[in-house]
Amino acid sequence: MTVIEVAGLHKEYRAKVAVDEVTFDVQQGEIFGIIGPNGAGKTTIAECIEGLRVPDRGTIRVLGLDPQRDRRELRRLLGGQLQESQLPDKLTVAEAISLYSSFYAAPADGAALLDNLGLAAVRNRRYRRLSGGQKQRLSIALALIGQPRIAVLDELTTGLDPQARRDTWELVRGIRDQGVTILLVTHFMEEAERLCDRMMLVTAGRVAAIGSPADLIASAGLEQRVRFQPSGPLADELLTAVPGVRRVARSGGEVTVAGTGDVVGAVAFALAQAGIVAERLHVQSASLEDAFVALTSLPDSRPYAEQRSHAEQRSHAEEGARR
Repeated sequence: MTVIEVAGLHKEYRAKVAVDEVTFDVQQGEIFGIIGPNGAGKTTIAECIEGLRVPDRGTIRVLGLDPQRDRRELRRLLGGQLQESQLPDKLTVAEAISLYSSFYAAPADGAALLDNLGLAAVRNRRYRRLSGGQKQRLSIALALIGQPRIAVLDELTTGLDPQARRDTWELVRGIRDQGVTILLVTHFMEEAERLCDRMMLVTAGRVAAIGSPADLIASAGLEQRVRFQPSGPLADELLTAVPGVRRVARSGGEVTVAGTGDVVGAVAFALAQAGIVAERLHVQSASLEDAFVALTSLPDSRPYAEQRSHAEQRSHAEEGARR
């Protein structure tokens, strides 16, 4: 079931285009990421979905509702954690939960929510005395107090130490497991790769790619390398015939195969068919960060389909040059 539909979203600020003809959808129960460089338009897209900004053109439907026309009804179904938010310094955690609970006809159990988010022990602590991680947990609690069907989390772990960041990731997974669809805005590639089922890469306000982390890595045409020692005689021709393989190299008794796509699986299948075991196997795969750098280096003046075609053409050209 599609819960968020965005088509042709466009937003300008004083003649500067922030979001340019962005189209995508989010399915129920998934963690959908919006990733991209700073200033790419990620937060503007999220705020248009939340109804906090008015698009210049395009259509947005969240659970079938228009964020502008149906704002009151949507607030009961969508919870948001903003990129920058601040509560009064003297407000305690419990007071903040009580205040936000008063906004909803059927709020969640505040005490249970604080317990689930690890905030029960600091429920009487003032906001100014909370650590960065505790403030982020509180912002999640406030986003969930209305028992929303969708949660928008914008730059959730910025400024957190590595342990607090990983703890927050576990919280996000737990929220999704409870049936909440999550729209996650982030510029941390490790965060996106670990959490997101699908994601949209935005650069200069336009969509550069949409898909799972593996899809984005594949669309960038980046190489993977497989290094191993074959258990028996192995002809190069067996490997060069495997789809996606670009080159085969040997060093001593080791064989290194480089290629694109699912080259690891394809090589493993070819070896199994030949009755050869890959001993001391080592795989060096491209990461989402590698794909991010490759895809954001493409010209931003063309739409997603044309940019993806360019990436594929560049990959084919590189392969031809090597051969």
